[in-house]
Amino acid sequence: MSIESCTDFQELPEGCIANVLSLTSLKDVCRLSLVNSTFRSAAESDAIWERFLPPDYRHIISRSIEGADSILAKFRTKKGLYLYLCHNHILIDGGTKSFSLEKGTGKKCFMLASRDLFIVMGDAPEFCKWISYPNSRFPEVAELLAVRRFEICGKINTGMLSSGTKYAAYIVFTSRSRIEGFKYQISKASIQIGQETKQRIVCIDPDEEQRQRCMTVPCPTFFMHQISHLCSSIDNMPAMPNARYPRLRGDGWLEVQLGEFLVKEKHDRDVKIILKEIKRGIWKSSLIIQGIEIRPRAA
Repeated sequence: MSIESCTDFQELPEGCIANVLSLTSLKDVCRLSLVNSTFRSAAESDAIWERFLPPDYRHIISRSIEGADSILAKFRTKKGLYLYLCHNHILIDGGTKSFSLEKGTGKKCFMLASRDLFIVMGDAPEFCKWISYPNSRFPEVAELLAVRRFEICGKINTGMLSSGTKYAAYIVFTSRSRIEGFKYQISKASIQIGQETKQRIVCIDPDEEQRQRCMTVPCPTFFMHQISHLCSSIDNMPAMPNARYPRLRGDGWLEVQLGEFLVKEKHDRDVKIILKEIKRGIWKSSLIIQGIEIRPRAA
């Protein structure tokens, strides 16, 4: 292509330029919008931003507790809707799930509310209380009052997610003061898709990572024997140095990654996410569970 024809490209009709931009990436659209006013106007086109929204976004929004018409009426452009979903979430399926988009890619993100999870003893008022909690995206969350068995399970179908994408699942939680009963305790996280299961060790206690670092200095033999015994009880599980620990989120909650999985093209299968303690018998309390978040894995 000659220099003259490249220069003439910006003289094409805005609709034609918008069609070309729609074939690029979101990052390219943002960069090319700085070329001149014609490109900037074309980059605002609904045709472009419709492409960056998930193909089934209307169906997902129709499941919102607000109603599709109420949400769509707030935005005059598809760009406005896209940016809103990147910075906010909407509650769907009766408030048992939340939906949002990853800003840079438009990939779908979901959180399964604690009400959408199986929590052992979650239906027993003496062991688990359902409460409203500040800064939770859901109307209610589960607070463990006193349980001796810790197990949580969630499920999502890959058809709800963005195909060709690697996802990670996270348990999102906090506490009123201090989480009790998880000190020196490890849990097993599993991701099951069909007959395939991936496992890893996770720690729920926010202080456990610091304790593991302190284990580089001499410590009682009986304690090392206990950790070794716990780890050996999981088939093909990594040693404690490879365990996942809680991290503080930008919204003030804590999260631990439970595992990763790939959503293949045209692949419609259930993903089962399980978190359970390895050694039972210790009373656990003060854990407030918001849900399990499934979002694209950071590169």
